[in-house]
Amino acid sequence: MAGLVAVLYGIVAYGVTLVALLYLIGFTGNLIVPKSIDSGTAGPLLQSVILDTLLIALFAIQHSVMARPGFKRWWTRMVPPSVERSTYVLFASFALLLLYWQWQPIPAPVWTVQSPAAAAVLEGIFWLGWVVLVASTFLLNHFELFGLSQVFARLFGKQMSDAKFRAPLLYRRVRHPIYLGVLLAVWATPAMTVGHLLFAVVITGYILIGIQLEEHDLVQQFGDQYRRYRQHAAMLIPLPGRRFADPKDTDR
Repeated sequence: MAGLVAVLYGIVAYGVTLVALLYLIGFTGNLIVPKSIDSGTAGPLLQSVILDTLLIALFAIQHSVMARPGFKRWWTRMVPPSVERSTYVLFASFALLLLYWQWQPIPAPVWTVQSPAAAAVLEGIFWLGWVVLVASTFLLNHFELFGLSQVFARLFGKQMSDAKFRAPLLYRRVRHPIYLGVLLAVWATPAMTVGHLLFAVVITGYILIGIQLEEHDLVQQFGDQYRRYRQHAAMLIPLPGRRFADPKDTDR
C-alpha cells in the first residue's frame, strides 16, 4: 500500500511539474497563458523589481538547497527516499506557480526587433532552447530526474542502481545543456521589456552560481572522472575543439 501511495504521489508531482514547465514556456514567450511575463497591470517600479527578484530568489534557493547532498541526507530522515525526488520537483513547481501568480510586469521596452527575419530568428532560438532542455532530460534519464523511476522501483521492490557518470551526445560538448536551454529561452525574444530583462538577468546569475555548487557536488561524487570531463567539455557554450571522450565508456 505504501508503494502504491508513493506511485500516486510521484505521478501527481510529475503532472504538476509538467504543468509548471509548460506554463513557463507561455510565461516567458507571452504565449496563450492568462498571466505572462509582460501581461497584467504594472505597479510601482521599485516595488515590482523587489517583488520579482524575491520570487525568483525563492525558486533559486529552493531549487539549489534541496538539491544538495547534505540537505537530502537530512530530508530523507523525514520523507521516504523513494519520494525525495518527487517532493523536490513538486516544491520547485510550487515555487514557479507562485512566481507566475505574483509576478509584477515592468513593460518598459529595452529592445524591439523590427525586422521580421531577425524576429523569426530570435523566436527560433527561443524554441530551440526548450527543445534542448527537454531533450537533455531524456539524454540522461527523464523519469529519474522527475522522480517517477524511484517510486515505481519501490512499488516493484527493486533497488535503484548507484549513480554512474555518463556524458551522452550533447553532454560530450556541454556540461550543462539543460541550463543552456533555459538561457536560450529566456534571452531570445524580439521584444525585451525591463521585466523580462530582470527575469533573464537574475535567472542567469542563479544558473552561474548553481553550476558552481552542482559541480562541487559532482567532483565529490565522481572525483577525477568528473575533473577530466570538466577539462574537455565546455560549461555552457559548445566550442570548437572542446569535446569529451572517455575510451572506457562506449556510450559516449
